Amino acid sequence: MTGWVAVAGLGPGADHLITPEVTSALAEATDVVGYIPYVARITPRRGLGLHPSDNRDELERALAALTMAAQGKRVVIVSSGDPGVFAMAAALFETLEAHPAFAQTDIRILPGITAMLAAAARAGAPLGHDFCAINLSDNLKPFDMIANRLRHAARGGFAMAFYNPRSAARPHQFARVLDILREECGPDRLILFARAVSTPDERLHSVTLAEAQPEMADMRTLVILGNAATRRVGQWIYTPRSALS
Repeated sequence: MTGWVAVAGLGPGADHLITPEVTSALAEATDVVGYIPYVARITPRRGLGLHPSDNRDELERALAALTMAAQGKRVVIVSSGDPGVFAMAAALFETLEAHPAFAQTDIRILPGITAMLAAAARAGAPLGHDFCAINLSDNLKPFDMIANRLRHAARGGFAMAFYNPRSAARPHQFARVLDILREECGPDRLILFARAVSTPDERLHSVTLAEAQPEMADMRTLVILGNAATRRVGQWIYTPRSALS
């Protein structure tokens, strides 16, 4: 039996947003590894090993998956959203680089609908022009780097999607982010707080930067800041495709 590793995106939350390609890989899998709440989304079945682990165990998880594949197992590493957006695909390749013995492993990256796309679709089209995505967690990079990227993205006129805006471990950091954005963008810029999109807990709330409060975000919230042209039309928010609009 030939083993393989697939890194799969489970989408933003609702099962109907999981792609058929990911569903097919899960049906073939002998083992599923991933962060505890993501593995919990997988329906148990006979012959399927489920291997949940802590959120900070990414490299260990990737090494375990490569090891099982070398033993002939068909392993799916599950991520939320898309596995290439602040998720497990990069961790797998980092592990592969450190362990060249696994270089010939059959690896498949299976895309999913990431949170910023699901949130943008719910709101309208706030990412309709040039945009960037920034992870606000300082677990893997210093906050000074985050602040620098925020300022440059704002000065470049990008709409921005923010992942991991606020957690129990760093409840005050998002206030600093909002201060930086107000300094660079002014008080009238539209900002969207999209929490738990596609789940029963979904909640969308859009305000101006002047009205934004840190408490509007938590770790289940995807935040989108519009650019200078972003505006409302009825209940929707959109960014025109023309830079001159």
